[in-house]
Amino acid sequence: MGALIQAAKKEDYPAEIIGVFSNRRAAPGLDVARAEGIETATLAQSSFASREDFDTTLTGILESWSTDIVCMAGFMRVLTPSFVERWQGRAINIHPSLLPAFKGLDTHARALAAGAAEHGCSVHFVTPGLDEGPVIAQARVPVRPGDTAETLAARVLVEEHRLYPEALRMVATGKASLP
Repeated sequence: MGALIQAAKKEDYPAEIIGVFSNRRAAPGLDVARAEGIETATLAQSSFASREDFDTTLTGILESWSTDIVCMAGFMRVLTPSFVERWQGRAINIHPSLLPAFKGLDTHARALAAGAAEHGCSVHFVTPGLDEGPVIAQARVPVRPGDTAETLAARVLVEEHRLYPEALRMVATGKASLP
């Protein structure tokens, strides 16, 4: 998220970060956004009777900000079909693996356990299936002898910070769209 905010500060960047939402009040990204003068909002899912109610309220917040594209980073929730349908082709997510490999959690440890020679990150369109949407862009990093999940994650994170702003640029300019 911080990388997107920094990219959007450039005059020639085709997107503006207008709001940052989290389902965790203590998410560090909220402080980053506030320091940049960006509106923030939080909702605890536990305050809602259902996932549908939460996603409906979230959609209301996004609509109140006149959101065009939803960029997810570290938002560890499975979204409801109605939310995904509402933002179809306009919701993107960054995932720490070379999709379709290693969907879900613990991607770095799973890549090491599988003996992968390379790992990386993917930005993809959000669809109903977990980490199944069409890939917009990927970045690869080699898996090195002696890597741990932590050392591999650190190298992937560098690529995530580079890749996500570029993928958002592609979506914002129409160079990437949901087929």
